Amino acid sequence: MKLNTLFCNVIGALAVVLSSSVFAGYSININSATGAELADALDGIGQTRGQAIVDFREAYGDFQSAEALTQVKGIGLKTVERNRSYIMLKSAVVMPQEEQ
Repeated sequence: MKLNTLFCNVIGALAVVLSSSVFAGYSININSATGAELADALDGIGQTRGQAIVDFREAYGDFQSAEALTQVKGIGLKTVERNRSYIMLKSAVVMPQEEQ
């Protein structure tokens, strides 16, 4: 019985680790990221589409909205919506704390 419980715990832990590593989204500036960075950060964006985003950006300039990604071949509104919370158009600015 103890072996069965241990086995279930190991399988459960493994499932959690694998599911979080399959997609570990994080905020990314689509106007400065590399294709590989985009592929790593955004769900449904692989190396090919990540590079397509970079190529489009280099040809036409910075994206002005997240929805503008739909102009890149192979990227639809569903992909944009799924990643909306991770898509940034500018780099985050860290404000220094005021001295007290």
